[in-house]
Amino acid sequence: MMIVVLPLAARRTRCATAISLALLALPGMVAAQAATDPANAGDGLETIHVSGDWLGTGIATSVKTYPGARTVMHKDAIEHTGAISVGDVLRRIPGVQASDNSGTAGSAIALNIGVRGLTGRYSPRSTILLDGIPLASAPYGQPQLSFAPVNLNNIDSVDVIRGGGAVRYGPQNVGGIINFKSRAIPVTPGIGGDATMRYNSYGEGGSNKQYSAFVGGQADNGLGLALLYSGQEGSGWRDKSNERFNDLALKLRFDLGGGAELYGKVSYYDVLSHTPGGLTVAQYNANPFQNTRPRDFWKGDRKGVDVGYLNTLSDTQEFEIRAYFNQSARASSLVQPGGLVMRNQPRNYETFAIEPRYTQRFVAGSTTHDVTLGYRALRERGTDFQVDQTIATGAFGPTTANDNKTDANAGYIDDKIAIGKWRITPGLRFESIRTTRSLVGSSAVFQAANDKPLPSLNVAYLLSDELTLFGNYNTSFGVVQNTQLSSTTAANPLAPELAKTTELGARWKGSNLSLEATLFNIRFDNQIDSVPNTTPTVFRNIGKTEHDGIELALDYRFDKAGPLGGWSLFANYAYTRALQESGATAGKDLPFYSRITDTMGTRYESGPWGLNLSTTHQSRQFSDVANTVNESADGLTGQIPGYRLWHVQVDWKVPGAKGLDLFAGVNNLTDRRYYTRTTDGNFGRLVGAPRTIYVQARYSF
Repeated sequence: MMIVVLPLAARRTRCATAISLALLALPGMVAAQAATDPANAGDGLETIHVSGDWLGTGIATSVKTYPGARTVMHKDAIEHTGAISVGDVLRRIPGVQASDNSGTAGSAIALNIGVRGLTGRYSPRSTILLDGIPLASAPYGQPQLSFAPVNLNNIDSVDVIRGGGAVRYGPQNVGGIINFKSRAIPVTPGIGGDATMRYNSYGEGGSNKQYSAFVGGQADNGLGLALLYSGQEGSGWRDKSNERFNDLALKLRFDLGGGAELYGKVSYYDVLSHTPGGLTVAQYNANPFQNTRPRDFWKGDRKGVDVGYLNTLSDTQEFEIRAYFNQSARASSLVQPGGLVMRNQPRNYETFAIEPRYTQRFVAGSTTHDVTLGYRALRERGTDFQVDQTIATGAFGPTTANDNKTDANAGYIDDKIAIGKWRITPGLRFESIRTTRSLVGSSAVFQAANDKPLPSLNVAYLLSDELTLFGNYNTSFGVVQNTQLSSTTAANPLAPELAKTTELGARWKGSNLSLEATLFNIRFDNQIDSVPNTTPTVFRNIGKTEHDGIELALDYRFDKAGPLGGWSLFANYAYTRALQESGATAGKDLPFYSRITDTMGTRYESGPWGLNLSTTHQSRQFSDVANTVNESADGLTGQIPGYRLWHVQVDWKVPGAKGLDLFAGVNNLTDRRYYTRTTDGNFGRLVGAPRTIYVQARYSF
């Protein structure tokens, strides 16, 4: 398959190949180092393994001593939340806010995640990865996840790095790095797997079914394979909000011996989602679950392949190279304000990238250096179309098309320095991006060239086996994106975004107790935002903004032999203040974030039974930069009230039926009515999910 892909980026690939060969040659150019690590001799704190992959296997140890705010949720913890979607899971992580949907995309197709007061609409300011590969169809030109091919049933873990990772992963990493790790291929001989069926019944609207299957194993010759499938069909909680998707992947791993392995994945995803859209205040009060836009829908598909080679060359050297290609298409058909015109917007994307990485350990006296050098060449090509149809006559107007091209090169170097209990990691990422957007059939061409060095410094002090103190400084760079380029004029000269993030925190990881506390500050030099209620959307630089706050997290498991044996508790709390610092609205909050969010819960386990009770809360939000409190009749502007939701779940490992697990629960137990808004052409109130009852069965073999 790679033979087909490579011609798409011949020049970039030749450059990347040359760099890869240079990295491969490094081991012969560096003196052999001692396998032992004097920086840790006798301190009992950690065993350092040479690995340049911050998101790789030893994840529990790496999180414990990671020099920044980081939270990992594994599959069993995800199941105990009762989550229906990825957004439900991410609400449990401090500093992360998720909305149910936006006006022009439904829950099955979009991912709307905002971190630390950053905009959540389509998650544009976080680097979101699947198995370490960007999930966005065009990571530079169109990072918005209006189309997010990821499903909970295919996921082993969710790793959220809110700070300290900018030198390794980009672009748009000011909102942190979120990596979804797909289910792993079994490493033991034989074949195993499971199948799951879940039924969700909403108190209003309708119901849907979710199903998944996993089968995998490893042969005696070291070849491992796994097939993953997830699907959904049915309706959401709004009238006529039918959705369906299919998510299929085939993974492979081949142990070459001597510390080397090949790995890869072929994936396919398709989706169709009907989107009810926003309601006026009168419509919402009459029936918040009605659908005034039954003709609106989104659809899309994505095909991808990635291959990689990893070689642990020695106790002091590691090399990895990976390449990936994805081809995706998505299309929306949305009735425009006034109800007379249906706007159709198909978009096609192709992205190819190659990433070599080399890590070398140096030992100098009592100091150990793990130096990692990496590079990525990425090529994006795409076309977005627009054609309007008059609803009354069915006649189509002229089609407009824009061709988008981005060629991006990113290189980085960092050095994890171990000196006694200190772990100090200075690093530098350099981004070089060339973007062109041209209107087909016209001489109108928009171009942008950006070259930016992005320094970082991460520091951890391993005070004891349990306690890590950390601090970091990172810079993030966001280019002017494809659709934003069309807003560039002499009167509105859009400039790229630059953000600087600092963190200071502490993490305690004991046998029964885990604690984390983080203070953070983010300063944007020139944040880009959309102008509300403009069609097509107009973008502008709103100037400087500042985000600061505190995040707290706690997990505690009572001793099994004590009077509360079987019980565990968890809680997190985040206070965020995100303010505008420029223009007429300086000093006011940024729109669509809550200053206060929290989650609390408890779990009880007794034999085959488990019981979970949890609650999530967010404070009020504003929907515009002016922080308008009084609501407009059309539902476009006005304060968005805060709310608290309660959830309960019971699970049972059926005795005498090996491998059979049953789950049942209720989300939004009190049937609390709440809503958000959207500011696109489909504006108005958007009601949140009502009381939802679900049952789930899983059989493992």
